[in-house]
Amino acid sequence: MIIKKQFLKSRPVCKVTFGLPGEMTNDAVSAHLVGEFNNWVPTATPMKKLKDGSFTVTIDLEKGKEYQFRYLIDQTQWENAWNADKYVPTPFGDAENSIVVV
Repeated sequence: MIIKKQFLKSRPVCKVTFGLPGEMTNDAVSAHLVGEFNNWVPTATPMKKLKDGSFTVTIDLEKGKEYQFRYLIDQTQWENAWNADKYVPTPFGDAENSIVVV
C-alpha cells in the first residue's frame, strides 16, 4: 500500500496519494477510500483502477491533523494501509483503523 504526502507551501493543505497494489485487490472491480475526511461514507471517495490492477486516489487534507481511514474493496472487504503512520482500534472493537498524519 502506498501513502505519499506532498506538502504545499502556497496553501495549508497536503496532497496525499493513497494506493492499493494489484496483488492486494485480487482482481477487484472497485475500491474506495473511507475515513474521517469524508464522514466514513463508503462511496464518497472512489479510487481509480489502473491497468496493472492497482487503485489510487489523491486528496487534499488540512495540515497539522491526523485522519483515521480504511480501504473498502468491492464494497465487502475492509483493509488497512500497511504503511500507515499509526493505528487505532475501531469504535466497534473488531479491527483497527489506519491513521495518516499530515
